[in-house]
Amino acid sequence: MANEKLTTTVHDHGHPRGSHAPDGGGPHHGPHSQEHHGHDHADLDWAEMAPLLETEAELFSPLYTQALAWVARDVREPGLVVDAGSGPGVVSCLLADAFPGARVVAVDGAEPLLERARARAARLGVADRFGTLAGELPGVLDELDHPAGLLWASRSLHHLGDQRAALTAFGERLAPGGTLAILEGGLPMRFLPRDIGIGRPGIQARLDAAQEERFAEMRATLPDAVAETEDWPGLLNAAGLKHTGSRSFLLDLPAPVSGRVRDYVATSLGRLREARGDRLDATDRATLDRLLDPGDEAGVHRRPDLFLLAAHTVHTAVRPA
Repeated sequence: MANEKLTTTVHDHGHPRGSHAPDGGGPHHGPHSQEHHGHDHADLDWAEMAPLLETEAELFSPLYTQALAWVARDVREPGLVVDAGSGPGVVSCLLADAFPGARVVAVDGAEPLLERARARAARLGVADRFGTLAGELPGVLDELDHPAGLLWASRSLHHLGDQRAALTAFGERLAPGGTLAILEGGLPMRFLPRDIGIGRPGIQARLDAAQEERFAEMRATLPDAVAETEDWPGLLNAAGLKHTGSRSFLLDLPAPVSGRVRDYVATSLGRLREARGDRLDATDRATLDRLLDPGDEAGVHRRPDLFLLAAHTVHTAVRPA
């Protein structure tokens, strides 16, 4: 059984490309916490990053739960479920809940994140059908003992230079009739009104533009990078799969938000300020500094109108039987 072997065996195949790595999740995912991405993540301290990535995934769990319920309507008894780019395993464990009869394998390139995944599975009582596999996507998937009934890839595909080839490789690891579900795209995350009472209105739109530039730079520097029109249904069909659906899911945490949400937004903005502040004008930099000041009533730690709103899109496709 693949899961029995992988539960106790961790493979190391080099740097952790293909993890839920900190790059902002693409241009449609808002600032997140993630601004130090490159194709080589060797300089990242994954043990340090893990709590932040785990917090983000936990905050977004209502969205993921909706998405997995939608996927589960058409996926019956998948047998083996693979989370390709699992990060610390929050979604992997949600997959275990959504498919209680399946074995789940969390695949990531960063062993500290997989340690978190195994610990979470143990806490939630699903360790007996939960395994991990460390290595670089998509090649590491060849080490799976069995083809997957469901392969879930959330914001991991865009870390691979040749996304078309990666989709083909993902499809080859599916059992006949198996489903590939990719989470890519959506809408920019929002957490502030258009006019926040300081600086120029519309700062989040300008932050989005900075994120778009960062994402394009990240994609261009990946090994074997190939520019693609992000027509995910078309790319899935071109990979020999049959596109079966696309749907967007909403995370809506209205004001007033919890302290955990405030801390997450502050950390995300802080990383964005550090990495992309040079792309903003002096007025916007000053506004960001005020937003990040814990003692400022206009800052994200104190302002009463802070919220968290995001939409992510999932695309599904089936390998022909």
